Amino acid sequence: MSFENLRKVKLGNYPTPLEKMENMTKLLGKGDLYIKRDDATGPAFGGNKTRKLEYLIREAIDTGCTAVLTVGGTQTNHGRTTVGAAVKYGLKPILVLSGKDTGYLSGNLTLDAMMGADIYFVTDPKQTPQVIEDVCEKYAQQGDKVYVIPGGGSNPVGAVGYIKSIEEILKQMEEQQLKIDHLVCTVGSMGTFGGMLLGAKYYNAPFDVIAVPVSPQPKGEKEKQVADFANKVSEQYGMGITITPEEVKIAYGPDDAPYSGEQYNKPDPVTREAIITLAMNEGIMLDPTYTGKTFRAFIDLVKEGDWIKEGESALFLHTGGAMALWTKEHLDDMQDQLRANCKTTEI
Repeated sequence: MSFENLRKVKLGNYPTPLEKMENMTKLLGKGDLYIKRDDATGPAFGGNKTRKLEYLIREAIDTGCTAVLTVGGTQTNHGRTTVGAAVKYGLKPILVLSGKDTGYLSGNLTLDAMMGADIYFVTDPKQTPQVIEDVCEKYAQQGDKVYVIPGGGSNPVGAVGYIKSIEEILKQMEEQQLKIDHLVCTVGSMGTFGGMLLGAKYYNAPFDVIAVPVSPQPKGEKEKQVADFANKVSEQYGMGITITPEEVKIAYGPDDAPYSGEQYNKPDPVTREAIITLAMNEGIMLDPTYTGKTFRAFIDLVKEGDWIKEGESALFLHTGGAMALWTKEHLDDMQDQLRANCKTTEI
């Protein structure tokens, strides 16, 4: 089957805005800078997972499932959007999260709880596959059929959302008479980046796609993983496209201060500076786990002129997740910097 014929439900409002960042363009003074607001669509504050979930939820419904289970870290944006998509279509939401139950719900977990998700915390990530199996069996005994969505919604079904996103961007470029030379996005579970790489080739996009990792990983390893994932998707849908690891552009950052930070969800003051820069200049909020890291890289790539040359234009993909700013660990960590960043007066 062609990916063009894959059925989906409606979760997002499209096209998501594609806007020029006027103040960031002036601040960096290198070339026109744009932002694609995929944070501005979908249930439960949306984000990039919305495009994937439209296809995944359709498959869940078509296969007679009554519940949806997915996995992620304790502050997973994908999990929160999946819960919202599930309840919208009358499916029971179940989350299996890697991490401890601290006894305090904040950030995405607050929203998960509001929407009535069943949440299972797994302190040993190695046990996750067994926990998924056990949980599915538990619900089956209760009469539910569980549809399991991989982390990030990243499989050939979910990736279609981001293959198609390129077509949307190209139409917006034509309508707004824009020239874009580079697109910068986040790479974690690979569905967004892998889908965009395929879409850029399939639709003959005039820009390349550069990704920034959210978790530390040896250089060269992620490139092969992404290429393998994209080629699997291409093969499933008969796209006739092959992507080599050499074509996969990933910006890792300095060895002593990588863009991924020390680990997945650990507060990082350098990332926070990038978040504050965009907030103060454009009034747009990023998150400390995904988009903040990518925007830090975006700034560096524009400044340094390596992959993004002076005078070239670049588009930043905002994948959402700003509610992670309100997680207790990040709020506690940034209090001093926030106080220094504003003037407060008690009268």
